[in-house]
Amino acid sequence: MKKYIFTLVLSTLLWSCGGSGGDSPEPEPVNNAPNTPTLKYPTNNLLCIDNTIVFEWNTATDPDGDTVSYQVQIAKDNQFTEIVESISNTSTTKTISLDKGVAYYWRVSAKDTKNLSSDYSSVNSFYTEGTGVSNYLPFSPEIVSPTLNATVTETSATLEWNASDVDNDPLSFDVYFGTTETPTTIVSSNQTSKTFNVDVASETTYYWKVVVKDDKGGETIGQIWNFKTD
Repeated sequence: MKKYIFTLVLSTLLWSCGGSGGDSPEPEPVNNAPNTPTLKYPTNNLLCIDNTIVFEWNTATDPDGDTVSYQVQIAKDNQFTEIVESISNTSTTKTISLDKGVAYYWRVSAKDTKNLSSDYSSVNSFYTEGTGVSNYLPFSPEIVSPTLNATVTETSATLEWNASDVDNDPLSFDVYFGTTETPTTIVSSNQTSKTFNVDVASETTYYWKVVVKDDKGGETIGQIWNFKTD
């Protein structure tokens, strides 16, 4: 009887130490995204002499050693709301034919075999040369500050942007500013500075845009940006 009790107690202890009778599953390894590619060609603000372009970027690496592919996006605006090409590619070059005489913007991201993607690269702008075109429109303006959807805590704000032109023409700017989502009031016209100071009220959302003009009559209307005050 004592031998039976000892065997029963020993079996109970072994079952307790073994948990539910099986080893815990190994945790799934953490997957890391590839690093972000950098662009090589077309370089920023380039005038391409052809509309069939060999896009090229640097190789992205994956911390886990996964095979990397790339997503190439080309758009007609620098916010990529008008995407004309979105292509998956396994190499670091891709030949793409585009329309002539158009300003384009491009960027690339890397993706591993588990579908985890890097951030998109910085954006390069370029122009495809048109037939018999002597003047190219300026590129779309780029926001500097206040950043999109930012909150301004002061009673004034400095609107700041960047702009460029593939012909290197002198540029001037019309600044639209107001509280309507589509601002129609020009608060400054034909200015050459890329900044403009505005007074603001508290707890208000403001909208603004910039029209970029060259000295040959070409103009590009920028997108509408906004910021809030507290």
